[in-house]
Amino acid sequence: MAEGDPTPLGYVRTPSAGAAELSFQDGRPLPAGQEARLPLTAADIVPLRGYAGLRVRWPAGPEGVLETILALAAAGVPVHGGDAPGWLQDADPGLARLLASWEPGPGDPSVRSVSDLRREEHSVRLRRHAFRRATATAPVLTGNGGALGAGTTAGSALRDTGAGGLGATASGAAPTPKVSVVMSSRRPTLLGSALAQIARQRHVEVEVLLGLHGVPAAHPDVRRAVEAFPLPLTVVEADAATPFGRVLHDVAARASGDDIAKWDDDDWYSPEHLADLLMARAYSGADIVGTAAEFFYLEPLNTTVRRTDYTSEVWSDHVAGGTILLARETYQHIGGFEGVERGVDAQLLKTAHTAGARIYRTHGLGYVLRRTLAAGHTWQLPLAHFLRVSANQWRGFRPSRILETA
Repeated sequence: MAEGDPTPLGYVRTPSAGAAELSFQDGRPLPAGQEARLPLTAADIVPLRGYAGLRVRWPAGPEGVLETILALAAAGVPVHGGDAPGWLQDADPGLARLLASWEPGPGDPSVRSVSDLRREEHSVRLRRHAFRRATATAPVLTGNGGALGAGTTAGSALRDTGAGGLGATASGAAPTPKVSVVMSSRRPTLLGSALAQIARQRHVEVEVLLGLHGVPAAHPDVRRAVEAFPLPLTVVEADAATPFGRVLHDVAARASGDDIAKWDDDDWYSPEHLADLLMARAYSGADIVGTAAEFFYLEPLNTTVRRTDYTSEVWSDHVAGGTILLARETYQHIGGFEGVERGVDAQLLKTAHTAGARIYRTHGLGYVLRRTLAAGHTWQLPLAHFLRVSANQWRGFRPSRILETA
């Protein structure tokens, strides 16, 4: 993205004010009653972060409207409005449907509230739509634009999309990025589910590098999962005594994609998990991206919790370990995973940060961590800890709708 373009950086999960209005006067936008100039910039977005949403008051004509709404959508501002005029429905029917799909609900501070969650889900869908429209005819990010990379970022087309500039043609579509997913597993019963989730990833080309940690490739569950997987897959066997980090390092050495993504076999991921990470890398220019660790399914308690103390859409030195994504050249530059048994992800992030890598944490709505008893995880914390730090609690498996489980 060009410097100063609107992005989700600084998104506020819980609004401090009610809904405001987005109106227009002679083609000039007035978000929350304040006149702004086109094209909108990141500075224009800051005063809007605290509002529950911006409802569009449709003007008589299209001048400046689509450009404004797409810029707000790219920033994750929860803009909404039904009864879109015919010209917008013709120009961008997907956007018209999105705008009509949500409106702010009453505030609810209870632990079972979903009002802030539904607002953020709407924000994520808007970001995706604006980003794909803007990059439909632009080069895809193939390296990275951060401190350690030599790649190029996807150019912003938001300021050029008026009512007459409508999306990409088939011949102008950007190439699909290739991601090498790295996963180590010593739990063959989980492999079928893990590989199925990787197979359903959208907007990316995927290969999998699977390290079997003390499990033979001939194990019936492994064989069934591998045979059912429709994408390129490389299996590497390692004995149980090999440190976890060494297993990951060995399988990652076989990666051929532009990017490397860490994947945990016992967690849940949305179909656009990888695409969302690539989008966050494109608009942030970071060397490493990952999600916030927000949703946890506490399996022995059959309870889902959400913690919001780790903010999203921020620069940080920490992301959820099972969501790390970085360019392959960056991974090689920092030396890869270290041959340790525990704290592998944290050590990679620490090494990268020390080397000057910029780390960006995006939303965690498309990721759920499974927690059993502490002894079953390399990250050992009791279940009571997650209940104590949670902002929301729900009975059963209750992920965000972004996970698309239904």
